[in-house]
Amino acid sequence: MPQAPKTLMERLFTERYGSLLAFFGRRVRARSEAADLAQEVYLRMLRVNDAEAIRNPEGYLFAVASNLAKEHAVLERRRASALDIDDAEGDASLQTLPAYEKELDDVQRSSRLHTVLAQLSPKCRAAVVLQYAEGLTYQEIAARLDVSPHMVKKYLAQALMHCRRRMARLG
Repeated sequence: MPQAPKTLMERLFTERYGSLLAFFGRRVRARSEAADLAQEVYLRMLRVNDAEAIRNPEGYLFAVASNLAKEHAVLERRRASALDIDDAEGDASLQTLPAYEKELDDVQRSSRLHTVLAQLSPKCRAAVVLQYAEGLTYQEIAARLDVSPHMVKKYLAQALMHCRRRMARLG
C-alpha cells in the first residue's frame, strides 16, 4: 500500500501536466520556466505524506501550483530589485558580453544564445542587438527605440541577468 500515494500523484501529474504548463505559461516569462515550475509541483506533491487524505487532489495540485507561482514572482521581484542599474561595476559589465564555458564550440554557444535572446521582450532584445552587434551608445539606442537612455540601461541589465541565468541552466 505504500506505493498507492505515489501512483496517485504520478497519475494526477501526468493527466494535468499540460494544464500546469498552461497555468505557469500565463504567469512566467519563459516557457522553460513553466516546465521547471511544473516539475517542482510534481516534486512537492510527491512529498505529501498522506495523499489519500486529500479530498480534491486536482484542487490541491493547483493550490500548490498557485503558491509556487507566487513564490516565483516574489523571487523574480527580489532579483530585479537587487540589481542596481546605476552601479558603476554593473555598468562596466554591460559593456562586454559575459564569458560562458570556454569548451563550448562557437556554433553551440551561438545557438543557445539565440534561444535565450528569443525569450526576451522585443525592446529588450533590440537593445541588446543594438548595443553588442551594432555598438551603439545608450543615447543612440534610446533614440531608435523611442525610450530614455535610463530605460535602455535597464533593458540591458535585465537582458544580461536573464542571459546569465538561462545560459547557466542550459549548461
